[in-house]
Amino acid sequence: MANKAKLEALLTLINTSARDAIALYEKYGDVPTIDQMEPHPLDDEVDQVALKSAIRTFEGASAQISTTLAPPAHTAINLVQVYDHACVRVAARENISDILLNYPKATRGCYNEVDMDVFANNRLSLILLNANPVRHMILLHVEPVARGAAVFYETLKDPKIAYSYEPTVAPVMYAINKEGTEGTFFDWMARNDGQRESYHTSMRALNVIMGSLAVLTHFPFEKYSTVVDVGGGIGAFSLPLAKTHKNVKIIIHDLPEALVQARGIWARECPEALAENRVQFEDLNFFEQVPVKGKDIYYLRNIIHDWPDHESALILSNLRKALGPNSRVLIHDYVLRQLSRKQAAAEASNLGVTSAPEPLLPNYGVGSMRAYEQDMTMWLVHNAKERTLQDCFALATAAGLKLEKVWDLAEACVLEYSAA
Repeated sequence: MANKAKLEALLTLINTSARDAIALYEKYGDVPTIDQMEPHPLDDEVDQVALKSAIRTFEGASAQISTTLAPPAHTAINLVQVYDHACVRVAARENISDILLNYPKATRGCYNEVDMDVFANNRLSLILLNANPVRHMILLHVEPVARGAAVFYETLKDPKIAYSYEPTVAPVMYAINKEGTEGTFFDWMARNDGQRESYHTSMRALNVIMGSLAVLTHFPFEKYSTVVDVGGGIGAFSLPLAKTHKNVKIIIHDLPEALVQARGIWARECPEALAENRVQFEDLNFFEQVPVKGKDIYYLRNIIHDWPDHESALILSNLRKALGPNSRVLIHDYVLRQLSRKQAAAEASNLGVTSAPEPLLPNYGVGSMRAYEQDMTMWLVHNAKERTLQDCFALATAAGLKLEKVWDLAEACVLEYSAA
C-alpha cells in the first residue's frame, strides 16, 4: 500500500470507529460533550466491549497518523514532557472535585472554566471524587508507582539487582527500602492499613478502567453453580457476580487482612448473599496452599501478572491440584499483542484474538497502550510483567493446564483453561 493510501485508510478507520462510538452513545441518550457536568449512562454499563473496540481502533489510528505526520522531535518531547501525574496527584489529594460539588461555580478537559478563574466539575473530573475507586487507582500510580519510576534506571544499573526478578527488589521497593522497609510491595501494604485498604478499593476501579465486568455477560456463568475467586480481595469481581448470577455460590480466597475488609463491604453492599449463604470467605496463601477442591470455576483477575514466572508457576501448580475433571480456570489479564502481522493473524484465526485492521499496527498501537503501560507498572511494582499469549500458554502448560478458549473483551482477555 502506497504511503498516501495508508494515510487515507487510517483516516477512514478514524471516521468509521468514531461514528461507531457515537452510535453506541446515542443508544443511551445524547452523545457526551467534553464540558458535560454529569456522567453519561454508558459510562457505568457493565458491557462496554463494543465501545472499547471502537475506541481502541480510533486511538490507535489517530496516534499512528499523528506520529506519521508530526516532526519526530515534536512526538518525542510529547512523550516525556508529561506532568499530568503530578497535577492529578494534587487535585486528588486535595479533593478538589469534592470541594466543587459544594461550590459548583467556584486543560486537558479536566474541570470546566466557566468564567475567568472560576471552575466547575465535568464528566472527567468526577472520576477524582473521593468515593470513586478510580481515584484510588490514580493515587496508586502517582505515588508509589511514580517513586519506582523515578529510580527505574538506577535499578537497571545496580549490579546486585539488575538481573533479578525478585519482587523484593522491584523499583518501587528499591525506592521504599531506602527508608528501612523490606519485603515485597504486598508486605509493605500489610504494614500500612490505609494503603492496603486503598489498594483493594482501587481493584474495583478495574471494572470501569478495563471493562472487566463484561466477563459477566460474555462468559456463561449461568451454566455453573460454584465460583472460586482466587486472590479475590474485597470482591471487586465477585460482588457484581453475586448480584447478577444468583445461581452461583462464591468462595473468596485471600489473605486474612484482605478478608477482614471484604466481610465489612459485603455486609453493607450485598447482605442478601451472606444471608442466603451464597458467599464464603476462606484464608489462602496461594504459594503454600491448594484452593478448595472440585469447584466449577476458578477465577483469577489481575493475579498472575503480579508475579514473576517462578511464583506464577507455583500459584498455577497449586491451583491445578484443586481441579476436578470438569473444572475451568479463568485467568483475566491483559494479553500483550504481537507486532508481527503473521503472528497476529495466527492468533486471530486459531484462538479468536481480534487482529487490528490494516494499515493499523497489528497490536492496535496506542489503542492497546494501556496493556504496555500496565506491563511497565508490574515491572516497577513487583518485578513482574504482562504476558503475550505464547507466554501464557507456556506458563499454564507447565502447570498442567490446557488452553480451551480466549475471550477477547477488547481491552483485557479471559483465558479459559481445563485440567490437561
